[in-house]
Amino acid sequence: MVKETGYYDLLGVKPGAPPDEIKRAFRRLALKYHPDKNPSEGERFKQISQAYEVLSDANKRELYDHGGEQAVKGGGAGGRGGFSSPMDIFNLFFGGGAQMHSHTERRGKTVVHQLPVTLEDLYNGATRKLSLQKNVICTKCCGLGTKDGTLGLCRKCQGTGVKVEVQMLGPGMIQQMQTICADCQGQGEWIGPRDRCRGCNGRKVTREKKILSVHIDKGMRDGQKITFHGEGDQVPGLDAGDIVIILDQKDHPVFRRQGHDLIIRMEIDLVDALCGCRQSIQTLDNRSLLVTSQQGEVIKPGDVKCIPNEGMPVYRDPFEKGRLIIQFQVKFPESGWLPTDRLRQLQGCFPAQVEFMTTEDMEEVKLTDFDPHTQQKQQYNGEVYHEDEHDYTRNRHQHQQVPCQTS
Repeated sequence: MVKETGYYDLLGVKPGAPPDEIKRAFRRLALKYHPDKNPSEGERFKQISQAYEVLSDANKRELYDHGGEQAVKGGGAGGRGGFSSPMDIFNLFFGGGAQMHSHTERRGKTVVHQLPVTLEDLYNGATRKLSLQKNVICTKCCGLGTKDGTLGLCRKCQGTGVKVEVQMLGPGMIQQMQTICADCQGQGEWIGPRDRCRGCNGRKVTREKKILSVHIDKGMRDGQKITFHGEGDQVPGLDAGDIVIILDQKDHPVFRRQGHDLIIRMEIDLVDALCGCRQSIQTLDNRSLLVTSQQGEVIKPGDVKCIPNEGMPVYRDPFEKGRLIIQFQVKFPESGWLPTDRLRQLQGCFPAQVEFMTTEDMEEVKLTDFDPHTQQKQQYNGEVYHEDEHDYTRNRHQHQQVPCQTS
């Protein structure tokens, strides 16, 4: 049992969820509520990042399960752990790596976008145009934010860009938290309304539309990242950030991908399964494959065959391909499809049936269609009957053990 489920509820997982499920949930929610896609969901993004930071760490998760959020903060995590902002967690998860801290200090933030693609795109390769909005340094003030280039210090934080808050946890226990100054957004600068640049209104950057050509190579996978270095938001005094495109593959109605292999289900008639089949498959590059089986080869329901070098292309080695795996399903004819007077003729085509010896003590029964709902109902009624019979026997036994009282 866990003391609190708040962090689990934020990620939409159960308290006993494995690490992989927690990781997938965070990835989905982080992309959905990223400030670049939903500017009004900044607080939600921060809460999701905080929940993932705790639940992805085995020690912090155990501490949270036993003592809740207060125990995590009291243990020194402070709701942030070793991260200075929610974006640190996001960058680490999506490839920020060990150089996360120096990278975020030197560069603007990374912009992440999901790009829906089809299995045909990943098989043949494709180019997609992606339109997005990004921050660019204002050309009128060259990123200074003022008309004449003079800047003043923020009165709230005195130019530090941060505000320190002290919270009383208990007798003799205090917690010191450092937050970004809300007035200057951590810049430490203050520009009067009259001195602000008319092009950017003192924000130093303006919004600009950007068209990216995303090249999808053959053999790429679902969730693979394509990075455009230096194409992200521009920030005065920092290098431009990156744009990361994450491929999101749609489900295909015919094929299913498994590594370099493609899997397809093929339904054949009983006569094809017994006498040899000839079927066609339309490939993802619009070729037609004629699939044949040898005469006399029996294909059983559930048999699996493969065609080498007809699967997915290998990434960065497109002349090599995986296998096309075929899972056979045999379609049997309906009852009564053959007149009874021709059954003997059909039996003559099969190996002789084994004669079954009957005895006088055998009782002949007939098969009927199976209805699982009827069976569950009968089983339920039977359980009630046995339970009532057991209670009756137990009460009767207890009644017999009560000693008689005499006056």
